[in-house]
Amino acid sequence: MSGAAGGGGGADVAGAAGASVVRVLIADDQLLVRHGLVLMLGPEPGVEVVGEAADGAQAVELARRLRPDVVVMDIRMPVLDGVAATGRLTREVPGCRVLALSTFDLDECVVAALRAGACGFLPKDVSPEELVTALRVVRTGEAVVAPRLLTRLISSYVTAPRRPAEPAAGAVRAGVPDGLTPREREVWRLIAAGLGNTGIAAEMFISPSTVKNHITALFAKLRVRDRAQAVIAAYEAGLVRAGERG
Repeated sequence: MSGAAGGGGGADVAGAAGASVVRVLIADDQLLVRHGLVLMLGPEPGVEVVGEAADGAQAVELARRLRPDVVVMDIRMPVLDGVAATGRLTREVPGCRVLALSTFDLDECVVAALRAGACGFLPKDVSPEELVTALRVVRTGEAVVAPRLLTRLISSYVTAPRRPAEPAAGAVRAGVPDGLTPREREVWRLIAAGLGNTGIAAEMFISPSTVKNHITALFAKLRVRDRAQAVIAAYEAGLVRAGERG
């Protein structure tokens, strides 16, 4: 997770560790994986595992009852998969963040989870230190996805807009909204090309603090929560196309 991107504030993952306890629910259909994650997180100060779920439906039910800060969500599960469960959590438990897990880096289900409202994803072989740091970042609502990896995922799988009749709160909405300034549009394009705040500042010859201000305004106009959803929205709106780079 080195080099993972934050949201509008562009916080560095390694510097985002908070002092308060992060309450975590683990959702995975494999018992050994669940127990492994519990054993990994158990000794970590500032992290409390409050529950375990064996499928997506159970994860939603437990999240409603236990109100965890973060659900560590396996993508592929029976009864209700991780993507559908993420969408339900986004609608029904909006204060709860989702960190998706996948065995494979390039998995279209990961993109679907980000579209549904997940704040990011990690591979299942993540180290304890990376996982704990990611949990703390995700708790703030920022994305935990390396920009270049995110760009590769989306350029591989996001090819056309999907327009549900009534998007869930926090879900990505297709189309370029009215009212974007030329600079906000350019910041959006550069985010989708994989640049962090420092890179955007250098590209546009403006200060990093100005970039942060543009990103805050941009996210509000796009009605997205973080960088991950902003990149998806850029591809779905046709602002950038698969294979393009800044």
